[in-house]
Amino acid sequence: MSSPNINYRSLAEEAASPFLEHPSSTTKTQDAKEPTAAAHLDPLCDRARELEELDHEQDTEHEGEDTPRNSGIMIHMVPETGRARWNHIEDLDSFFSRMYQYQQKHGFRVIVLDEVLQVLEFGFVVWLLTFVSHCIRHDVLFGDVPLNHTKTTLDDVIIPTGECVEKMGWFTFLVLFIAAIYLGIRLLKMVYHITQYADIRRFYNTALHIDDADLDNFTWHEVQQRIRRVQAEQHMCIDKESLTELDIYHRVLRFKNYLVALMNKQLLPVRFHIPLIGEVVSLSRGMLFNIDLILFRGPGSPFQNNWQLRDEFAVRSNQTELAQRLSKLILGVALLNLVLAPVIFIWQLIYFSFSYANILRKEPSALGLRTWSNYGRLYLRHFNELDHELDARLNRAYEYADRYLSSFSSPLAAVIARNLLFISGGLLLLILGLGIYEEHVLQVEHVLTIIAVLTAVGVVSRALIPDENLIWCPEQLMTAILAHVHYLPSERRQQAHTARVRQEFSNFFQFKAGYLLSEIFSPFVTPFVLIFVFRPKAMELVRFFRTFTVSVRGVGNVCSFAQMDVRKHGNPDWQLTSELEEMTRPAGGQPPPQQMQQSLAGGKTEMSLVRFTLNNPEWQMPKEAKQFLRGVREHAVGELVEAKTSVIQGNPLTNSLISFGTIGEEYCSIANSVLGAQLTPQQLEISQSLRPGLGHGPASGGFPVAGSDFRQMLQQNLSASVGPLDSMRRLRLSRAEGRLEGPSDTLLYGLCGLEQRVGRTPLNVGVADMCLSALYLHEHSQQKRQARQSRIVEAEDERSGPSTWPPKPPGAPSAGASGASGSRHTVITSKAAESTPLLGSIRS
Repeated sequence: MSSPNINYRSLAEEAASPFLEHPSSTTKTQDAKEPTAAAHLDPLCDRARELEELDHEQDTEHEGEDTPRNSGIMIHMVPETGRARWNHIEDLDSFFSRMYQYQQKHGFRVIVLDEVLQVLEFGFVVWLLTFVSHCIRHDVLFGDVPLNHTKTTLDDVIIPTGECVEKMGWFTFLVLFIAAIYLGIRLLKMVYHITQYADIRRFYNTALHIDDADLDNFTWHEVQQRIRRVQAEQHMCIDKESLTELDIYHRVLRFKNYLVALMNKQLLPVRFHIPLIGEVVSLSRGMLFNIDLILFRGPGSPFQNNWQLRDEFAVRSNQTELAQRLSKLILGVALLNLVLAPVIFIWQLIYFSFSYANILRKEPSALGLRTWSNYGRLYLRHFNELDHELDARLNRAYEYADRYLSSFSSPLAAVIARNLLFISGGLLLLILGLGIYEEHVLQVEHVLTIIAVLTAVGVVSRALIPDENLIWCPEQLMTAILAHVHYLPSERRQQAHTARVRQEFSNFFQFKAGYLLSEIFSPFVTPFVLIFVFRPKAMELVRFFRTFTVSVRGVGNVCSFAQMDVRKHGNPDWQLTSELEEMTRPAGGQPPPQQMQQSLAGGKTEMSLVRFTLNNPEWQMPKEAKQFLRGVREHAVGELVEAKTSVIQGNPLTNSLISFGTIGEEYCSIANSVLGAQLTPQQLEISQSLRPGLGHGPASGGFPVAGSDFRQMLQQNLSASVGPLDSMRRLRLSRAEGRLEGPSDTLLYGLCGLEQRVGRTPLNVGVADMCLSALYLHEHSQQKRQARQSRIVEAEDERSGPSTWPPKPPGAPSAGASGASGSRHTVITSKAAESTPLLGSIRS
């Protein structure tokens, strides 16, 4: 494992191996580690000391007795197996990952049953295909051969086993032989998984004291807290005395965090051109499997094990050689995929056909439903976000996303669909009517096929015809989506009604039919994408791993972005600064290129930090993270005080509250609680520290309530909000996010005067706080970009020698400021006009 003395160091900053210790800290660390190492080398020493104390107490009774205690012989007692078993687990990544899967899959019996049935599914598919191909008389089944008796029986159709085996050729035996080998491998894998999960069950039962019967009554947050207590007692990780929440998340999501960063840096092959089709945005499961094999788990990958990057990446001169090696690895994997493409394609086709046949028979419209694509799930994922946390967040946005995309329709397609629906409906009615009059009509050849085709045409046509009662409000729907998914490009603001934004968002939220087609045909697409799109990025990938990999004590090598260090990887557009800093910034206003290279787009680092602290309120965060979160809350409180006590009402907080309140009734209730709360001395003090001039206004006399103009403006926007709505999917307790009682220190509590008044609403406070925080940070980011653009324009005007006559009066707002203020006013007005009952009845 990695050295325990290496802390948060980029590999690009190291000239030697990343696993060498700092000379200055070697002595101190060795001294601190000696007692711990000694305890692990001899886990019986504590028990031996207890025996010595017991001997000392009983020496008066056994002074003259010739016993082993007086003969100089030491007796070692066997310790409790439950305590010593979990000492020094070598591969904690796999151990914690299995623990998480064990809790999410509801225990040992469910996991074993699932593993067994997966193996049986493969065996059933092989048997069924072989039986249909060689053991059925198809001429008798289809009625091509006349029989002596009128009724066809199973004995007439099925060929006896001996004759069936004789009919098989060498190709069939070859396929069965390969299938048998694969089935044997699956059996061995199943046995291995069952033994591993049996070990996890013992850990849950003995160490965590959680029985399988009670497993669904615990959230992952509670399980995680018990794991930390077990670490303090038994030292599963010998490099640290205690494990933090972030350490456990790093272990479970080490490689997933790398993929999130690679997606943000546009290094994954998700966009490519296909001849005659154009640009395609896709990330199939097969592609994800190959990327995971190439970068993390396969032979020759940059990682030599689950927790350590290869030492060669620490040497700058090795970059070219490593890039060539990685390029050859990608080429080899691509060629292997190309060879196996026909076999994988046939298996994919059979698997999806069997999986969805019954669903399509009962509900053909299921293909018209939408689902979050693999590309969308990875793009929208936070750092250190577990699968169940991501699923819960995307489920809350599902209804809004479906409504948004359903509100778009093509007039041309609608006209064609109406006519196809009319024609197919007439033909279907004619056939059914004749069948009711004379049942022999239904026995005519291919009549059932015609009925099935006409039904499918009708289903597709109905999906293309827009709802006549639909109300057009794309901006409000996009705001609701943004509040839950947290990441959307800033260019989409006030552009949600355009076809370009709709097409881009459909890449995140695609039709189920499109998802199935991309998965089925991915074996033929994946090899070429790996060769022509992913392989040329080999050098960029090597530089990424070298630059953005750090070594963390007790954890190993992790993606530096996953540390959520806003000081090192924060985006300047998402950092909240004082007004003085904004005014004294250089005219150009552009952050240095090196700083932008170290940051991520879309506020990924900042958003991930806010979400992680809400779900893990016990986490002891670094000083920089505390300062950032405190700055967000203080700025929000200052803007709330400013809006309630001054003439200026349009600021990022008020805009965010309006957007937040129009999401749903419960959100509107929370927004009204914020508006109705009186200003407290703490809020006034925070506001005065941010804006010293504000303390001499009306707020200095007491505890004022929200001004009448301010309240009237916000109530006007919020009162036209939505009807009853509970957009949260009710999930099992094991899928809950964070702790059940919610966080204790949030943005909402600060805005309500540090009272937990928002806790009265049934909506999860952590969810609501994250929604408001996302909207608020997006508003601030947008404001910063607009201000920077205004400074650039003003600087260009000054260089070109603008006229200074007539002089501008003191205190007059600049063009950029007025433009920004006008845009904010437009946002408020447009959202008030768009407040419709559409969101009030999500389920029609």
